[in-house]
Amino acid sequence: MIDPILASLKIASSGITAQSTRMKVVSENIANAQTTGTTPGSDPYQRKTVSFQSEIDKLTGADLVEVGKISADRSPFVIEHDPGNPAANADGYVKKSNVRMLVEMADMRDANRSYEANVQVVKQARELINMTIDLLRS
Repeated sequence: MIDPILASLKIASSGITAQSTRMKVVSENIANAQTTGTTPGSDPYQRKTVSFQSEIDKLTGADLVEVGKISADRSPFVIEHDPGNPAANADGYVKKSNVRMLVEMADMRDANRSYEANVQVVKQARELINMTIDLLRS
């Protein structure tokens, strides 16, 4: 028989790991939001996205979340007229990153909330384990 508390801990742990990776990627996107290419006409930093996939844990049979792939966002770069910029092309246009701060902040908030929810599951499971131990001592 599968221990439901152990399964809960495994599920929450996988969620914490996945959301931690997501927050790391979002942080990298935010840090590079204002970048341009390094040479005229070159591409700037390209936003990264995280996809998740499901995996069955062989020990518990629990359905876990796992980082599937970190890939580049194919949305177009922002193009601005800035002839004084060293990365400007012959017409004075510069490619800027396709990172949109509003989207990144929303992703960060969502990832943070999911992370915190999984931490709460771990805390509840720990509390149930402690209550069980206390009952067994009686």
